[in-house]
Amino acid sequence: MPRRPIRVTGAPQAPLRAALAALRAELGVPAGFPPEVLAEAERAARDPALPVEDATDIPFATVDPPTSTDLDQAFHLSRQGTGYRVRYAIADVAAFVVPGGALDAEAHRRVMTLYFPDARTPLHPPVLGEGAASLLPGHTRPAALWTIDLDADGDPLAVDLRRALVRSRARLDYAGVQRELDSGTAEEPLELLRTVGRLREALEADRGGISLNVPEQEITEHDHGYDLAYRAPLPAEGFNAQLSLLTGMAAADLMLTCGTGVLRTLPAAPDGAVGRLRLSAKALRVDWPHHVSYAALVRSLDPREPRHAAFLQECTALLRGAGYTVFRDFDLPEITTHSAVAAPYTHCTAPLRRLADRYTTEICLAAAAGQPVPEWVLAALDALPGEMAGGGRRAAQVERGSIDIVEAALLENRVGEIFDACVIDLADDRPTTGTVHLESPAIVGRVDGDALPLGERLRVRLTEADPARAKVRFVPA
Repeated sequence: MPRRPIRVTGAPQAPLRAALAALRAELGVPAGFPPEVLAEAERAARDPALPVEDATDIPFATVDPPTSTDLDQAFHLSRQGTGYRVRYAIADVAAFVVPGGALDAEAHRRVMTLYFPDARTPLHPPVLGEGAASLLPGHTRPAALWTIDLDADGDPLAVDLRRALVRSRARLDYAGVQRELDSGTAEEPLELLRTVGRLREALEADRGGISLNVPEQEITEHDHGYDLAYRAPLPAEGFNAQLSLLTGMAAADLMLTCGTGVLRTLPAAPDGAVGRLRLSAKALRVDWPHHVSYAALVRSLDPREPRHAAFLQECTALLRGAGYTVFRDFDLPEITTHSAVAAPYTHCTAPLRRLADRYTTEICLAAAAGQPVPEWVLAALDALPGEMAGGGRRAAQVERGSIDIVEAALLENRVGEIFDACVIDLADDRPTTGTVHLESPAIVGRVDGDALPLGERLRVRLTEADPARAKVRFVPA
């Protein structure tokens, strides 16, 4: 779940993929799971803790990228009076992972799945994350089943959460869902995904929330180098994301009501970060009048347009202050909201890929049942924000390192060329060092020179592009 998704194809021995493998080694990314963890995962896959309630009659479906096998969520939507009923099944990782066991300890070491452009390093062993715990079609699975009733405008009326057995009927992908919606051949649950998704998007806009439609970058290898292309998100991806946001908001409300929980919080972006973003907009010739808010601008952008796509990637910088905030016994933190969601929110819909979601789900299950939070959950809460922050830092290193390598590979054969750019940042301690954003390709790199004009356009010459060292450098032309 990187903020800036990049996909690389090509042979494993290709220089770009070799550089990515070296990055994994440099960051100490584990290549596999210890034998005792694999053995415990095999045992858990054969004998999970199964719930009593049976919801296998509900025709759930999953929608994910076509190659995904770690399926955290399955949905079913139906009409409920003048409104709608959203059923959202989340993989029940706690049915397989025993607190204090080898699996649990390894998950706490890894914290989250790491995404490289050519591979991923999973949080859980594949026998669980891509097998017994994954909501694969045609298999009965334990799940945390959310039922959220909405009114005609998409606002929640009632929320229920309980453990249940579920059985997905179909494994859908975004392109296929979009084709059915566009052709008018979608069955009611898919049609309602669009209906509810649009209602929730409208409510998001009303409360001042922002969903970044960050396009995926695809790097393709050819005889003499690499090419960069953007894949804009489909509307169906946004509709599905709204179900996850709806559930995360419902979970935050449950925890705030019961007085104990873990929130995903993000303070408002500081003026300096927004100012830097305005410089990026200027560099990419994205019109941002001063009377237009950041949220309004983002909603006006078209991720299929290359300049807008590049700017949306720069917008992810405003998400860097997000963190996890624990509270107990109604001692609420100073900040309880996530500024991009514009509401209280938590992570609870991706437990196969993110450690915190297992704990938030357990708190919500206890709150919904009017029961005490399990002791094993309470014992882990104080350390959880630090663990998640550490995992987030490593994920950011993976993302930044991968981007640096990819950008260097894209420019490797263009050393000496001149590019149009804009200076978007200057080093505080070195006034002759800054950061430039190229107009095309949309790449950010270091520039060294005297009297660099912050916020102004500048012609620059590429002096270094080395994928092995992940370095791209420019000088004024």
